[in-house]
Amino acid sequence: LVNQVVSHLIQAIRSKDGSFSSIERLGAGSYYEHVKISEPNEFDIMLVMPVARLQLDECDDTGAYYYLTFKRNPKEKYLLKFLDEDGKLSALKMLQALREIIKREVKTIKNVEVTVKRKKAGSPAITLLIKNPPSEISVDIILTLEVQQSWPPSTQDGLKIEQWLGRKVKGEFRNKSLYLVAKENKKEKVLRGNTWRLSFSHIEKAMMNNHGSSKTCCESDGPKCCRKGCLKLLKYLLEQLKMKYTKELEKFCSYHVKTAFFHSCVMWPKDTDWHWADLDHCFRKYLGYFLDCLQKTQLPHFFIPQYNLLSLEDKASSDFLSRQINDQLNNRFPIFQE
Repeated sequence: LVNQVVSHLIQAIRSKDGSFSSIERLGAGSYYEHVKISEPNEFDIMLVMPVARLQLDECDDTGAYYYLTFKRNPKEKYLLKFLDEDGKLSALKMLQALREIIKREVKTIKNVEVTVKRKKAGSPAITLLIKNPPSEISVDIILTLEVQQSWPPSTQDGLKIEQWLGRKVKGEFRNKSLYLVAKENKKEKVLRGNTWRLSFSHIEKAMMNNHGSSKTCCESDGPKCCRKGCLKLLKYLLEQLKMKYTKELEKFCSYHVKTAFFHSCVMWPKDTDWHWADLDHCFRKYLGYFLDCLQKTQLPHFFIPQYNLLSLEDKASSDFLSRQINDQLNNRFPIFQE
């Protein structure tokens, strides 16, 4: 159902006006990394648009957010209409244009009821709701620029996977293009909608799908590890707690859990550290590390180490989550039984 709707939209977006004629789709997020828990009712689809030469200027000290301007006269003349008055590429303008096309197009889709959800402030996604009785499927469409150039300096000390996946794999990853998603930077005094955030979804997906230090880990006839099992458990735990304490835990999302997971894979790099039979023990180690991060309010982005995903102004919610998890841990996870 999702593929049918998305394919229809992509065809339409490509043909409408020249601006988006080069987009390709990339499935990202948990469903495509095979770590989706509960039912498949949420999908992230990145619409990837190749751009030749961009200049990236950091717009704060996180190293994750950038202003984009064109070097010399761009090949992509059709993008010039998306520049703001300072000559910066405006994520807001591009998203609005894409949103308009999608809103027009969903009306023409036969035999499926699709609506476009109202824009959420600061969200980089255009969310589609697909009626699929008795429930509803939500699809986040994320506008992504693909730039063929070297990764910015802020990523220099990230992706420490040498011991886990090897130096060669690291080199291959770092040679892949850079992805930027249209995302407002909350730290800006005036939100003009012209900031973009680095995205490593394509690398994260590759790490998830080839997660062993040996090549055969979790292949049909290879040894099984419990890495993904651990990640799913902690994702589920957070998901359940968020349902219970929506307000208190709104700052947390599965990306926090996933980042802690990658750090854990680096701390325990061998497949023997994650024996399938030791799920319980491994989960507790990983959970211990995550609790440690919450306690210190320190969870460095896996690719941009200077960027802390837990800010000190959210210390109260980190403490709250920490208490809830400890409570579950000490009572043998009643929430898994519910």
